Amino acid sequence: MRELLRVLRVDGGKGSARLDQRDCGETFGWEKEQSYLDLADEMTELVELQKRLFADGSSSVLVVLQAMDAAGKDSTIRSIFSGLNPAGVDVNPFGVPTNEEHAHDYLWRIHHHAPADGQIGVFNRSHYEDVLVVRVKGFAPEKVWKKRYDHIANFEQMLADEGTTIIKIFLNVSRNKQKERFEERLQRPDKNWKFRVGDLDDRARWPDYMEAYTDALEKTSTDDAPWYVVPADRKWARNVCIARILRHHLEEINPQYPDPEPGLDEIVID
Repeated sequence: MRELLRVLRVDGGKGSARLDQRDCGETFGWEKEQSYLDLADEMTELVELQKRLFADGSSSVLVVLQAMDAAGKDSTIRSIFSGLNPAGVDVNPFGVPTNEEHAHDYLWRIHHHAPADGQIGVFNRSHYEDVLVVRVKGFAPEKVWKKRYDHIANFEQMLADEGTTIIKIFLNVSRNKQKERFEERLQRPDKNWKFRVGDLDDRARWPDYMEAYTDALEKTSTDDAPWYVVPADRKWARNVCIARILRHHLEEINPQYPDPEPGLDEIVID
């Protein structure tokens, strides 16, 4: 597992993301059918680790999911986190800021949803939109968004210092696979609702987004808030990768069940 995480992890610093050198369809030599069994094994471990995290109540986990459209953020959440106890998982999608959110600093709406002790928080998009879409579409000048890498790194370090384990995942989908998934959304009535005409505008700016993602990953991947680049063209390989990343970090936390009240072994219930 550690070798897999080493390959996926962005060390931080210029040249460490290497998005143009990573295979979006990488399978790490796994077979598709076996991957379903491997994922089931990982989920068994994750269920137990989450129970212990919830019972322990002294730390939390934040999973940040970022990706281009159709990379599989929603299906990742369904595949991995819907199998856990929903009482201990808090999923928050971040779309276009509301008027109230616009009236505050850009991290205000994010901090409000940071996970409480015992919880796993999942961000479907996140504060990184403010150095991605804001940058690419020119919603703020460079002198504004360029300062935000330091803001974000400091914000995440504060969360880490207060007991939150941060796991940031970039779902690395290829442009060809995105095209295939967009076409499926257009062809299937049950998926029409997922398609937005604006998605094509983002697709046309693919090189700009890759440059923005590269900077974001390299400038904000730290020991306490690492980025992982997960190949997302094959959902079954993606799911195993993410399950193993999450398991690794939960095992590092090593949450424990609290000690029982004294005298429980003497209680007799009539």
